[in-house]
Amino acid sequence: MSAKTKFEFFGGAAYRITNREGKVILIDPFLNECDVSPVKVKDLDRVDLILVTHAAWDHMGDTLEIARKFKCPVICGGEVRHHLIHHGNLDPSKVRGVCWGLQVVENGIRVRSVASMHWSFIEYPDGSFISGPPMGFIVYPDPGVKVYHSGDTAIFSDLKLFGQLYQPNIALMAVSMPESGQLQKHGIPESFCGEMSPHEAALACLWLGVEYALPNHYSKAKGNPDVEKFLSLIRNLHSDEAPVAKPVVLEPGEAWYYPPEQ
Repeated sequence: MSAKTKFEFFGGAAYRITNREGKVILIDPFLNECDVSPVKVKDLDRVDLILVTHAAWDHMGDTLEIARKFKCPVICGGEVRHHLIHHGNLDPSKVRGVCWGLQVVENGIRVRSVASMHWSFIEYPDGSFISGPPMGFIVYPDPGVKVYHSGDTAIFSDLKLFGQLYQPNIALMAVSMPESGQLQKHGIPESFCGEMSPHEAALACLWLGVEYALPNHYSKAKGNPDVEKFLSLIRNLHSDEAPVAKPVVLEPGEAWYYPPEQ
């Protein structure tokens, strides 16, 4: 048992959260194909819950293989649930479909689904497709720990409402785009920025009112201009001496513990 909640970053939007009881939560587990993740599915020794924000290959990732390996529940939108059950033959009792606003408890972990301004879409070889609303999540791994994972949302004003209603204290926030060539491998052209620019991500953290902000959706933090801009903005976005939120920048494979040492 640990007195702290452990956060590990694996690149992209993938995190492993280990709570104080030792339960393991994986969010958007894109591991095997991810060039920068030091952890692959074969390296995992325990998973108690998987959260999938949307059906993109770099977010749904290795969910099917991991869920089969550990027989653990998956929380996701209806389209991801359909894909995992009907195209992946996953046990329906292990896949919890949620919609915006719904709270569920799986393996003792409470999870709230919130709106995300993005898309979630899978196209099959015969031209058929499924689509559904993407997710953001607020996860409650331990007492007093409320974690917002943005998924791939664009900025929208309800983020301020989430802060007022749910008061998350940690944000796992997309600020950039992976630059390791992953997008090009999947035929996706280069974008000027990710779904949220660094300025939008910093403003979102201000609206959410979080204490700590962990940027993500990059292959490496060092030398990344989006990460550097995010850090500058989150430290200087308002006139108070204190930052909007305390930034915690992780390279893939690094870990952070909450509450941190003072």
